[in-house]
Amino acid sequence: MRYVFGDVHGCFKTLIDLKNKIKEPYEFIFVGDLIDRGKYSKDVIKFVRENNCLCTLGNHEKMMIEHGEIFLKTLDNLATNYIHMWLNSGGKETLLSYNLIKIENARVLYSGDDTFLKQFEDDIKWLKTLPLYIQLDKKINDRDVVVSHSCISNVWNKKNDIDFADEFEEYALWHRDDALCDNEIFNIFGHTPTPFGVDLKEHYLNLDTGCYINDIDHGKLSTFCIDTQEVISINRNKED
Repeated sequence: MRYVFGDVHGCFKTLIDLKNKIKEPYEFIFVGDLIDRGKYSKDVIKFVRENNCLCTLGNHEKMMIEHGEIFLKTLDNLATNYIHMWLNSGGKETLLSYNLIKIENARVLYSGDDTFLKQFEDDIKWLKTLPLYIQLDKKINDRDVVVSHSCISNVWNKKNDIDFADEFEEYALWHRDDALCDNEIFNIFGHTPTPFGVDLKEHYLNLDTGCYINDIDHGKLSTFCIDTQEVISINRNKED
């Protein structure tokens, strides 16, 4: 059975709790945003890599690639002014999960602990290999199933247009458009947290149920079985 997971955002213990509700054999696919916000980004990436899971690139992975490389180049005198957007968007928690920073007087400093430095560098290299979308050999409601981080069904017809490549990536990582019903694919994505459970329609599924958000409307991690079309959601593990 194939299961697509919504945005995990570093909530590793919740991911394991949800995995334990699924019977083997299974294949896991992730919509991106494995990292940031929760406490255990390093462990989430390790799980996905060690289990050879498929995963699309998310906007938070893109930030880790770009800002993480700046971090690595400025270890001894961190250029926090250049990476503040990532730090404030959950990057701080990601770097803490690798034990690479410490907080002193509200300042972010290099911890001097390089135990996981090589792992951080290697994980960035792996993130660079992630695709913008994964097209599966499956149809739902007579539409080809395509997994992406954000909704791309409205620009799907331009996926091979070289002149539109930058805009296509922008849609795949950042846009929050509603999926139009006349598109040819069944798009499974995340990126925009939905209250009160997944947003499932005839032509799309938004699986981001705001795992990292600590309120009664969100705070769930959700997965969707491609083969049975079953949705499984669990509450966020409070340790995350």
